[in-house]
Amino acid sequence: MILPKVRDPRFVTIRRGGTLTDSDHHLLALWAAACAEHVLDLFESAKSEDPRPRQAIEHARAWVRGEVKMMQARAAGGHAMGAARDLHGAARYAAYAAGQAAVVAHVAAHELGAAAYAIKAARAGTPKGESEAAGRRECQWQRDQLPKKIRELVLDDQRLRNDICWSVFGC
Repeated sequence: MILPKVRDPRFVTIRRGGTLTDSDHHLLALWAAACAEHVLDLFESAKSEDPRPRQAIEHARAWVRGEVKMMQARAAGGHAMGAARDLHGAARYAAYAAGQAAVVAHVAAHELGAAAYAIKAARAGTPKGESEAAGRRECQWQRDQLPKKIRELVLDDQRLRNDICWSVFGC
């Protein structure tokens, strides 16, 4: 479980009693999609015939554009995570990253799930002695992609949830 026990109101939309604007929610979803897409080849090299993780990333972006409903994006995320079921290592984590990216439409705080699983995928996709460095590079790449408007929010979220996200955000 990588979500906090108590929901952070900064990741709850204003219409649901939190402080998150729709535009920031969209930025979180786009950033999560970018994180997942960055490691998607680790899944596709293992299961090139399975489109579910790529479709989940596409659904996250389509939700931002208003082309699909939240429930469609959430369902695509579940299907991507289902694609991970019979896998292990980098391919499994990459599929989970894609699934987490799609469900940001439903719960904005899943943005760290996409990022954390992408870091785990990067670590698992490299030789053992290089995994920590690969994880740090992936973490730094993700931070470099953060839009300025949500940068401090995400970095604070990483600090607060690093312990429940396998301590992957130490870059």
